[in-house]
Amino acid sequence: MRPNKGSRIKSLIIASAFACTASALAQTNDIKIKVTELTDDLHRPWAVEVLPNQDLVITERNGDVRVWQNGQLSDPIKGLPEVHEVGQGGLLDVKAHPNFTQNSTLYFTYAKGTNDSNRTVLAKAKLQSPGETGRYQLVDVIEIFSALPKKERSHHYSGRIEFLPDGTLIFAVGDGGRYQDKAQLLDNHLGKVIRLNDDGSLPSDNPYANDDSVLSEIYSYGHRNPQGMFYDEKRQLLFSNEHGPKGGDEINIIEPTKNYGWPAITYGVNYSGTTISEFTHKEGMEQPLLQWTPSIAPSSIMVYYGNEFPQFQGHILTTALKFEELRLVRLSSPESGSVEVLSQQTLLKEQEERLRDIAMNSKGQLYIITDSGKLWHLTKH
Repeated sequence: MRPNKGSRIKSLIIASAFACTASALAQTNDIKIKVTELTDDLHRPWAVEVLPNQDLVITERNGDVRVWQNGQLSDPIKGLPEVHEVGQGGLLDVKAHPNFTQNSTLYFTYAKGTNDSNRTVLAKAKLQSPGETGRYQLVDVIEIFSALPKKERSHHYSGRIEFLPDGTLIFAVGDGGRYQDKAQLLDNHLGKVIRLNDDGSLPSDNPYANDDSVLSEIYSYGHRNPQGMFYDEKRQLLFSNEHGPKGGDEINIIEPTKNYGWPAITYGVNYSGTTISEFTHKEGMEQPLLQWTPSIAPSSIMVYYGNEFPQFQGHILTTALKFEELRLVRLSSPESGSVEVLSQQTLLKEQEERLRDIAMNSKGQLYIITDSGKLWHLTKH
């Protein structure tokens, strides 16, 4: 274990910063959050996962896995295959199996290959308990899925993982950047959400399981670069957020066989300002629940159901990179039978940090990792 450099506590009063939507309702109440900086010793972290024992597993883009345990950050845990840490590549998400207490299984996504030939890979491994050594170890690492086709350049890998109530897992594959047109084609995995059994096999009830003209792992398509994935058990809906180009970041509700439009429809334009598509709507293509123009660069998403922050209950929290904030998206009640965005509020703006991922512990307290290598613990003030 590396000694902690010292936790720094910053007590913040987070004021409302209202971002308008067509049906927005103004929010004037302040939300008070205490931010405790646990460490600033992470190297390009991408994901944080809370284990049942409340230890934290954190991925770093260079391929290292770290554990926050008993107030200390572990030395890097090796064991995963070499990753392609170039551009937006590297080690990406980590997700604990729903039965982690029994099987100790973690799932990882990462970029693998070379500059001229790389892809998104999903692997599983067992996290061996510390035991007498006091250190976790990764063993029995197996790659269970590799996205097709291999591609050039190192952009838009996506990789976020989520489990559904039936035990199958969902994860996203980005469009690969220059390969955006493949997001509309069903003969490849780019720009898709994928559904698998927990061993990597194909679920017999996948929407395209019996269609030989479609890759059977595909669950939904027409995506650019999804960053967050969260299954809301109360609403029984799968939420995702997604990077647009220049403008047109989205929150979507993911459903099987649905086409989310990219690049045939978009609210964004190329970074140069040129047009990608003249259309924001087309028949047979889904509209986002919410779109942001200008882009906030959302990076993770959750629907909060915890005891620490009653103001967040049943609402979306999404971290943002470009806007350097935690965005609260208030939704209509889960009992209403519909999903409507009521208002938005910006939090943690004063920190001036690119926020990469968010996770919740059993008490409803939150953890956030930043691109600068910090791990924060958020509690009520």
